Amino acid sequence: MAISKYPSKLSLPQANPGFATVLEYLIYKFPYVDAEIWRQRIADGKVHWHDGSPITTQSAFQAQQRVYYYREVETEPSIPFKEAILFQDEHILVAYKPHFLAVTPGGIYVNECLQNRLRRSTGIERLQALHRLDRVTAGLVMFSVNPDSRHRYHQLFEKRTIHKTYQAIATISGDEKLIGQAWEVKNRIVPAEPRFRMQVTEGKANSHSLIRCLQQSTQAALFELNPITGKTHQLRVHMQSLGWPILNDKYYPQLQPLSADDYASPLQLLAKELRFIDPVTQQPRCFTYNSNLLLL
Repeated sequence: MAISKYPSKLSLPQANPGFATVLEYLIYKFPYVDAEIWRQRIADGKVHWHDGSPITTQSAFQAQQRVYYYREVETEPSIPFKEAILFQDEHILVAYKPHFLAVTPGGIYVNECLQNRLRRSTGIERLQALHRLDRVTAGLVMFSVNPDSRHRYHQLFEKRTIHKTYQAIATISGDEKLIGQAWEVKNRIVPAEPRFRMQVTEGKANSHSLIRCLQQSTQAALFELNPITGKTHQLRVHMQSLGWPILNDKYYPQLQPLSADDYASPLQLLAKELRFIDPVTQQPRCFTYNSNLLLL
């Protein structure tokens, strides 16, 4: 049994979807976790409020309150790829995350995630990710080192004053001439079925990306992607909407049957660069990771 040393947190929604207790909401929120597991976690004192007071099976749903719980799984896979720290000072740490490694605990991954690996290697228990990447995406992730300045770096992402650049490879047809072309994609992305997939629907746009082609061969092309907004799977959905789903994507355009990770065929998406004005020093920052995974 793998049990997380650190609690995961969940903010209850502002509008109650119709649940009398916290337990009812947890069962709804995590459909792949058996209800008896949640009851046992609560009985063992592994679910509590922000102030540390225990949540019981009868604790009433309280809108916008934070719930803390400790993830546990029977067996946890070990990801055979190493992270790397690119930069660290008294306020932030910037690290490279390899493909297949989660940023924070989720699903069957409890301790085997970038945040917990870095906490162990640096000894910084309060290290906290400031943003997320999909587990199957590689690239740069920024962490807060100092809780006192953490909110100032969070605001970079909340106010969209941080510039993120990705690269991706997609299969193309031989007669397409794409080098130098650019596309601005704006559309509305909402959860599909199952809920972990996203889809484009009618309505006011809530997602925005800038995409251009850098290189191409007879069968594939290398794209640069700049997300303006940060919706779940945004770049993967936007590339699909243009007709070029990212190479080795198991979710788009069609959901592939559940299978073990194929380490030889990672999703060809890399979070390559983070650029911003440091809110503490007011100096420009630019962090770039050069990978040979995305060469044509």
